[in-house]
Amino acid sequence: MEKQRILPKMTGKNVLLGFQHVFAMFGATVLVPLITGLNISTTLFAAGVGTLLFHFITKGKVPAFLGSSFVFLGGFAIVAPKLLDANGEATIPNTEMLPYACGGVVAAGLIYILMSGLIRVFGIRKIMKFFPPIVTGPIIVSIGLILAPTAITNASTNWPLAIIALAIIVICNIWGKGIIKIIPILIGVVGSYIIALVTGAVDFTSVAAADMFGSPVIPANFAKFDISAIITIMPIAIAAMMEHIGDIAAISATTGENYIEDPGLHRTLLGDGLATSFAGFIGGPANTTYGENTGVLALTKVFDPAIVRLAAVIAIILSCIPKFDAVVNSIPAAIIGGVSLILYGMISAVGIRNIVENQIDFTQSRNLIIAAVILVSALGFNSIGGITFTVAGTTITLTALAIAAILGIALNAILPGNDYEFGRTAE
Repeated sequence: MEKQRILPKMTGKNVLLGFQHVFAMFGATVLVPLITGLNISTTLFAAGVGTLLFHFITKGKVPAFLGSSFVFLGGFAIVAPKLLDANGEATIPNTEMLPYACGGVVAAGLIYILMSGLIRVFGIRKIMKFFPPIVTGPIIVSIGLILAPTAITNASTNWPLAIIALAIIVICNIWGKGIIKIIPILIGVVGSYIIALVTGAVDFTSVAAADMFGSPVIPANFAKFDISAIITIMPIAIAAMMEHIGDIAAISATTGENYIEDPGLHRTLLGDGLATSFAGFIGGPANTTYGENTGVLALTKVFDPAIVRLAAVIAIILSCIPKFDAVVNSIPAAIIGGVSLILYGMISAVGIRNIVENQIDFTQSRNLIIAAVILVSALGFNSIGGITFTVAGTTITLTALAIAAILGIALNAILPGNDYEFGRTAE
């Protein structure tokens, strides 16, 4: 058997293949810090290092790239909502609360690690019985719906720009061919940004002031820990883990290798969890395996994991260029809003797809009750800011997503008729 190479041979073809993976992940990965207010350079650095860490844990066998997770956006919106600027628009990063949200991401990564250990000891079917699609599906739907008002608020700052961004993404995704179909978000952002440049809607002040080279790791942004923030962010890991399992299954189907069996789901979850905790610790968003890069694998038929590791190194290099960070940060809020209009809807749509593909029977009262309680709890408690109480002198806030997740898992465990078996429906 050929020995695994850390990086591929530096031929022109391999370098281009590596950059192609960077292009595929880039639009979505930098969109998360643009929405949350996190540092873009730190995000790219966390994605690159996280990908390399994942490959180390999985013995270099899985050609997966780890980028920013959208599933955690709801948690960031609750813990560290953007502040209003002089025009009354929510554009200013909440630098005081962002480290606490990152602390929640660190804790969420530990849930991955715990789940990895449980799967290793008890087997995946016993553990997943507590997290069936009737629980995870409505939670994912709720995340997208909770975020929806933010998309409208940003888009309303300049509707023409927002609509242009949205239209480009839809056109590329529906009618695009080859790489165009794989990177619609990147094309949508770049295309609408060019329009913004022509119409004078871009402020280059920060770009001119930014250094060309610098460190992507900023100690002031390192994670801080607060029990309320942790309780808010941690339950989202349940939905993120379902996304991870789906992504690993998709990569397996694309390459013809069963990565759930070898190197094993426990290893891929461990790698994802460690990457997520690392990202949160240095002030970045949670990481997740990227479907965009799976699309690149399907398009090129090049499944060499070393090519993906080269893309990770390129991301790390880009993270050391602050001027690049400033250019991305100059993207108008309306463009982010236009992209978010479809992005947040797609989060909810993924939850619906999770339910449909697993053939959840809503003629059963059990399933109706669980879904109803999750959806109403998530949206209802979000409107009042969750529940706040004090334990041993410590103030704890249970957010809407945390409440919905707790109730959904509890009802699934208590109500009779839980016949879900992981892998059975998919087969």
